[in-house]
Amino acid sequence: MEVAGTVVTGAGMCGLWSPAAFSAVVDLDTWEEALLADDDIAAHVAAGAFVPLNVGADGAFGVVARVGTVDTPARLTPREGVHLLVESEPYLFVSAGTAMLSGIEHVAADAREGLPMAVPPGRWRVTVALIEWDAEPGARDGSGGPGPGALPDFVVLAHPDTGAGPYRRSILTFDQPRAA
Repeated sequence: MEVAGTVVTGAGMCGLWSPAAFSAVVDLDTWEEALLADDDIAAHVAAGAFVPLNVGADGAFGVVARVGTVDTPARLTPREGVHLLVESEPYLFVSAGTAMLSGIEHVAADAREGLPMAVPPGRWRVTVALIEWDAEPGARDGSGGPGPGALPDFVVLAHPDTGAGPYRRSILTFDQPRAA
């Protein structure tokens, strides 16, 4: 299964998250208790409730998410593979049957923003690929933004968990390059 769209965030972080894990987030106070501090977000990452799409920048990001099976793994397309910048280490995601892709500011029990997707109940191994979409010839439109058919910024790939951990727990999706 594939879900594609643009996830807009002004807070600098998007994510794949489990609505069931955030059922107590019903207003600004409960959102701040759950998600305001990096340590709180990291706890949700460690629990498998939130997979960050976080490059430390604000903006609107194109996202494609694919859910695979044991027999048919989710993969990058050949086009995406050519323009792959980096892929994250795997994160744990625990699904109750539904997941959302949105900016972190939209995480709530009654989420009205974002992209809903079916993820069968259970434990999932999720990786995030950062795509250099604008390196592809013709990717930009006349105003400099993504043109029709441009690749996404992120591709999220979910696979059934085989217990192969360990899992990434950082709220930064990718490691920073080491200085030479």
